[in-house]
Amino acid sequence: MSENVVALAGGVGGAKLALGLSCLLNPEEFTLIVNTGDDDIFHGLYVCPDLDTVMYTLAGLSNTETGWGLSSESFKALSMLNRYGCDTWFNLGDLDLGTHIMRKYLLDKKHNLTEITAYLCQKLGVLCQVLPMTNDTVRTVIKTAGAELSMQQYFVRDKSEPEVLDIKYVGSDTAQPNEEFSNALDRVDKLIFCPSNPFLSIGPILALSGIRDRMMNLKKNNHLRIAVSPIVSGSSVKGPAGKIMHELGYEVSCVTVAELYRDVCDVFVIDVQDEKHCKDIESLGIKPLVAPIIMNSKADKIALAKTLLELEVI
Repeated sequence: MSENVVALAGGVGGAKLALGLSCLLNPEEFTLIVNTGDDDIFHGLYVCPDLDTVMYTLAGLSNTETGWGLSSESFKALSMLNRYGCDTWFNLGDLDLGTHIMRKYLLDKKHNLTEITAYLCQKLGVLCQVLPMTNDTVRTVIKTAGAELSMQQYFVRDKSEPEVLDIKYVGSDTAQPNEEFSNALDRVDKLIFCPSNPFLSIGPILALSGIRDRMMNLKKNNHLRIAVSPIVSGSSVKGPAGKIMHELGYEVSCVTVAELYRDVCDVFVIDVQDEKHCKDIESLGIKPLVAPIIMNSKADKIALAKTLLELEVI
């Protein structure tokens, strides 16, 4: 019997699990909702880092060494921009620029981001439905001691070094999930939170108008909501999630992530290294599941996806 699976993702961890799920599900069974809170404009082009990471990963084109961008990339255009005096701290490869030029062209033709993403995915051979979380503008803004920074200023330019005092999702109070996202939630059987940064990748999606409430109500309708921890043995698998967690006053632990998701999660998947935290997760009213969740190979990605898909409603 087929199931409708909806996954929320952003960043490298989300893209890895998305690839595993895409290998096991028929395209019509799988919808991927991707964070757009870190979208930005560089050199006049609209750049969607999380959407592009997911799209390139599913297309088999991603640079697996860096976790972002395309394999066999070059940076001659960026070098020329630098020669002209442009600020080039955000790396845009020559092949990658083709994506952003095409996206800008389609935006100028009045296509929305959902339509554009579908077009780009179709051209790259990505068969499952990949959706931006919204066609409206939401921007993740990070408050530090020195200034309020965009996500890319914090993460790329400043290498996640400034101390984080607060995070805001500017525009989320009025932004609407796109129609396709809403329809996917209407028919979902399993909702999966990928092991993405809970503040920078999943947080903007949950901040959209009405989305968290809809996901809370899924429990009443016998749906299964599963989250995979991005924290293993007290630190981030990748990226600044652990650092941000500490700076915002949380314990850096898989239990903290489970608590952040407690109203929208039925099963929380932790790594074998964190089995000792099972009782703490159970005390939140969530069922813990212990499994290998570090995805170094394609086989690891598929194995974790298989574990999630085999889970039954409690």
